[in-house]
Amino acid sequence: QVQLVESGGGLVQAGGSLRLSCAASGRTFSTYAMGWFRQAPGKEREFVAAISRSSSNTYYRDSVKGRFTISRDNANNTVYLRMNNLKPEDTAVYYCAAKFTTYSISYYSTGQAYDYWGQGTQVTVSS
Repeated sequence: QVQLVESGGGLVQAGGSLRLSCAASGRTFSTYAMGWFRQAPGKEREFVAAISRSSSNTYYRDSVKGRFTISRDNANNTVYLRMNNLKPEDTAVYYCAAKFTTYSISYYSTGQAYDYWGQGTQVTVSS
């Protein structure tokens, strides 16, 4: 069982930056590939970024490439999402997710692949 707790959301002006954190419980964080998803009001949840267990591979949705960076610290059981040059269309509740995998280089971009989810943190970007 893994529990995920997101933090770092808030209200920011367009062009600003935020860093989201997701702290995971348990001693096996390094056996999980991690991902970030978001859901805006009235819209379906969508993939944002993913990272493999070893951090060797990362993957982003096209609209955040060059602006967002996913990273992880396995020693501290935390995954991050650095978001720069934020736009109003980035406004959403952001969720982190964990997927157990035996493959150190794999990452996953579909929500159905993930085993555990956090409660989410609100990000609001004003224009």
